[in-house]
Amino acid sequence: MIRALFFDYDGVLTTDKTGSFTTSKYLSQALGIQHSKVQSAFRLYNKELTLGLISHADIWSEICQHLGQAINIELLYEAFESTPINTEMFLLAQRLKDSYVVGLITDNKKDRMDHLKKVQPLSQTFNPIIVSAEVGADKSSSKIFLCALESAHLFPAECIFIDNNEANLKAASTLGFKTIFHDDEKNDIAKLTDCLKDRGIRI
Repeated sequence: MIRALFFDYDGVLTTDKTGSFTTSKYLSQALGIQHSKVQSAFRLYNKELTLGLISHADIWSEICQHLGQAINIELLYEAFESTPINTEMFLLAQRLKDSYVVGLITDNKKDRMDHLKKVQPLSQTFNPIIVSAEVGADKSSSKIFLCALESAHLFPAECIFIDNNEANLKAASTLGFKTIFHDDEKNDIAKLTDCLKDRGIRI
């Protein structure tokens, strides 16, 4: 029996494929710097940020150097806030919350998710919220999924995990999670809803 549904964040609960894309797009437009140049500056630190080994504050001076100008770090938090919500997906999660544990598992930066929890109603809908930078492991590892199970006091076979990157489903599936790929480009919520119903989920 399924007792919990875990959602990925970027590309599932948002309409941008990744958080890195959202952040770099906003900064590119705000600063008038080529998008690819902003992406390259952040890409150098992405893995360490995602695993919680460093924060954006730790490398902000290096980012500014790569971009060739002094930038107030407050602009970064504005970039976080520009994250476009996938409203229909949020509504689906909210409906499910009445009958199931509804959680979030995301490969993400701690400071970004901390800020988004303040400006989005994440904690009202999702519990637990498992962030790679907080547990020191991303979705290529079973560790992040084991942390979610421990936090929710559940077994893998009781859980569904939804992600927009098929590679991110492998470790979860190996553990025994039921997994669903969500094509973020089509963002077909009706298809996802039907898929959940086929698995016995009450919506």
